[in-house]
Amino acid sequence: MAKDASFDIVSQVDEQEVTNAVHQAVKEMEQRFDFKGSKSEIRQEEGAIVLISDDEFKLKNVTDILEAKMVKRGISLRALKYGKIESAAGDTVRQKVEMVQGISKEKAKEITKLIKDSKIKVQASVQGDQVRVSGSKRDDLQAVIALLKKADLDIELQFINFRS
Repeated sequence: MAKDASFDIVSQVDEQEVTNAVHQAVKEMEQRFDFKGSKSEIRQEEGAIVLISDDEFKLKNVTDILEAKMVKRGISLRALKYGKIESAAGDTVRQKVEMVQGISKEKAKEITKLIKDSKIKVQASVQGDQVRVSGSKRDDLQAVIALLKKADLDIELQFINFRS
């Protein structure tokens, strides 16, 4: 009898790459002429990034700079969840950007349902904030990966621990 092959579906963000992207964005803001004398800043907190600027227009520019640096460093913008823009001290506005880590229970159920509805001969099980897919054929597992890459799930997925 063939041994089962498996892999895990996760949604993770490399914190070090995020830190590097934030540092690059801050450096660019310090050198740009349109930010001279501005109260714009980017701060990294635990699991989130805080954007602060003079007004919503400048905040949009700060966001664009940060997103460009993140894309260059290979971080998917789907991993960012933007909060609402709030008024802050000193006539500034602030926006919190959360880093989405792990797959929520609802998304995990949606992924397992998608896999089951596809009629591919594999088993999908939710394990904490990840989904494990196992099956007897390696081709079936690759078909599941292709299916999930095509599906529009609104989160960034990585496929790790491929074992056969």
